Amino acid sequence: AVLKSAEVFQTMKHAADYGLQVEGVQADFPGVINRSRKVVDKMTKGVEYLFRKNKIELIQGHGQFSSTNEIQVISSSGAATSVGFKNAIIATGARARVIPSLPVDGERIITYRHALDLRTCPQKLLVIGAGAIGMEFAYFYNSFGAEVTVVEMMDSLLPIEDQEISKALEKSFTKAGVKVKTKTGVESLSRQGQNVTAILKSGDKVEEWSGDYCLVAIGFQGNVENIGLESIGIAPEKSFIKVDEYYRTKVPHIYAIGDVIGAPMLAHVASHEGIIAVEAMAGQHPHPIDYKRNVPGATYCQPQVASIGLTEKAAKEAGYDIKVGRFPFTAIGKAVATNETEGFVKVVIDAKVEEVLGVHIIHPEATELIAEASIINSHEGIASSVLNTIHAHPTLSEAIMEAMGDALGRAIHI
Repeated sequence: AVLKSAEVFQTMKHAADYGLQVEGVQADFPGVINRSRKVVDKMTKGVEYLFRKNKIELIQGHGQFSSTNEIQVISSSGAATSVGFKNAIIATGARARVIPSLPVDGERIITYRHALDLRTCPQKLLVIGAGAIGMEFAYFYNSFGAEVTVVEMMDSLLPIEDQEISKALEKSFTKAGVKVKTKTGVESLSRQGQNVTAILKSGDKVEEWSGDYCLVAIGFQGNVENIGLESIGIAPEKSFIKVDEYYRTKVPHIYAIGDVIGAPMLAHVASHEGIIAVEAMAGQHPHPIDYKRNVPGATYCQPQVASIGLTEKAAKEAGYDIKVGRFPFTAIGKAVATNETEGFVKVVIDAKVEEVLGVHIIHPEATELIAEASIINSHEGIASSVLNTIHAHPTLSEAIMEAMGDALGRAIHI
C-alpha cells in the first residue's frame, strides 16, 4: 500500500510525460501511512469473516505447548484456556533479525515493523541490507524526498536474483539518487539524540555516515521462543523449525509452516505450505513444493523485480547446457504507450530439450508478469511452445514470448 502511494506520487510529479498538467503536487506522508493501516485493517477483517464463514474458532492469547496433544492459551487478562488437539500447525512467523553490533531502538534505528508506522519521512536514511525489504523501503523513502544510502555486504543488490537483473536495478536506483554501496559492511552503529552514525567499511576503505534514521534489514529469525517447543521435543536450528516435505516436525502430528521454518519467507509460499500440510493430515497425497524451480519471488520497489526458477549462474552450476534470451520493454508497444519502458525479460532454457529453467523480469509491472512464467515452470513448459502461443497485443506479456524467441534464435521484433 505505501509503495503504491509512492508510485502514484511519482507519476503525478511527471504528469507532463502523459500530456497532462498538474500543479502543486504535495505528499501527505502521515496520510500515506494512515491509508496503509486502513488497507491492513480491511484485509484482517476479511480473514476474520472467512473464519466465521467456515466456523473456525479463534482463541486470542499467547499459546504454549503443555504436551504433544495440548496447548495452554493465556489471554491478555491472564485467564488460561486448555485446548486439546489431534493435529497442530505452528505458524508463528518470523521477525527482523537483530545483532548486538546493530542495536535497534525502535525510534531512530528501526526495522521494517517500525518503518510501517513511522509518521515522519526521514531526511537522511541509511538502509543496511539490500534484500527485498531493504530495496522496497529505499525506494519508498527516496520517492518522498529522503536522501537514501543502501549498504550491502554482498556484491550486488537483491543478491539472490540473476546478476543482470541486480545490475539493472542498481543502475535504476543510482539514477533516482539512491547511493548504493555493495561489498560494504557496517563496523558500528550508534545514536546520539536525533542523529545516527555508522562506520562503513569496504575493503581497506573506512568512512563515516551520519543521518537521522537507519533501517536495519539484514534478514529474519523465527519466532520460536516461549511456545513450549522444548517440552515436546522440538529443537529449533538457528531459530527455525526443521520439517519434512509435508511440514511434519519431529513430532509427526505437529506441523510447522511459513517463515518459522525458514527461507523462502514469502506469504504465498506459507499459504501453499499450509494447504499441503492440511492435505497430508487428511491422508491425501499432496505434491511437495519444488523450492528451486517453482517458487516465484517478487520485490515491489520501482522498477519491480520478479523471478522464478534458476538464474543463469545457478543453471550453469547445475550442469545444464543453456540458452539465454532477453527482450527489452523499449520494444514493447504497451510499455511505450504507458511510458514504462524501463527493464527487460530474461529467460534461461535447457539448450537440449528447450525446457524453461528460469524467468527473470525487471519492470514496473514485473510482479504481475511473473504469473505466466510461474505456470510455464510448474508445467515444465517448453520455450518453443510459449513462442507459438499467441499473446494479445498490445500487452506487456508479449515480452515473455519475445524473450523465448530470442533464446531460440527466432526473435523477429528486435
